[in-house]
Amino acid sequence: MQQRALGATGLRVSRLGLGTMTWGRDTDEHEARDQLIAFVEAGGTLVDTAASYGDGASEELIGSLLGDVVPRGEVVLATKAGTAVRRGERVVNAGRGNLLTQLDASLARLGVDHVDLWQVHVWDDQTPLEETLSAVDTAVSSGRASYVGVSNYTGWQTAQAATWQRAQPGRTPLASTQVEYSLVNRSVEHEVLPAAAAMGMGVLPWSPLGRGVLTGKYRTGIPGDSRGASDHFARFVAPYLDGPSRGVVEAVSRAADGLGWSALEVALVWVRDRVGVTAPVVGARTAAQLRGALGIDELSLPPEITAALDDVSGQ
Repeated sequence: MQQRALGATGLRVSRLGLGTMTWGRDTDEHEARDQLIAFVEAGGTLVDTAASYGDGASEELIGSLLGDVVPRGEVVLATKAGTAVRRGERVVNAGRGNLLTQLDASLARLGVDHVDLWQVHVWDDQTPLEETLSAVDTAVSSGRASYVGVSNYTGWQTAQAATWQRAQPGRTPLASTQVEYSLVNRSVEHEVLPAAAAMGMGVLPWSPLGRGVLTGKYRTGIPGDSRGASDHFARFVAPYLDGPSRGVVEAVSRAADGLGWSALEVALVWVRDRVGVTAPVVGARTAAQLRGALGIDELSLPPEITAALDDVSGQ
């Protein structure tokens, strides 16, 4: 698998990332082991998690596999801090103390002394930006993180945070931003992608398959074993089961039929090759599902197919 620089940094990552949001909950230890082995054997390096995934279960599972299944040095380990679930409700806290406490807990669960990329999971309206970013600087200066980034920031938030970090010598530049981006959600093209490009930041799209909808699995209904049928993911998938999204899914399926590819391959190659994108982060429940994404490295969409998909999915 080809490697790409993460923004204007010296950190190189595989141009496909492994997402682990379901690890420790929907994805058990055996499936996680098989996924990690398949990913690394395919040349993948970027493994992405977060302190809030499964309330730490994802990080614990990754930690149990590093060293035993895959050497630590063969992966670029990325995690996030700033969100948690308390009494069933999502809580945002990007205060300095909370971020660094979460980082230390992440390192303990992962069984490592540092992560390669540490990301602020969401913007926090209740915390001054300079306080949030002071935690970012401390994480790097203390050796707990090699590079830092943000996640789910709007365009102006991305530009403001990146500019603040560049305003004074000694602050740590932001390497990346992680945002939702797919053929059924292109909203980041308006402001986030230009801001990231201007500030030298790599872009890591999450849900590049439109929360699974772009694989075509929901064309005739909601499969019983899919995320759309699960209690904790049904509302996550539902927004992309509407009319406009169905039109995009049909276009992807037609393109796949014409190329002899799967719909997954068409949708994933499209977002992987967008200007500014470093690596889409793909999450799969099973190793079999993940393997469907690992064969795209040599694939590229014909220009006329790309243009047609751009047209039908334009926002």
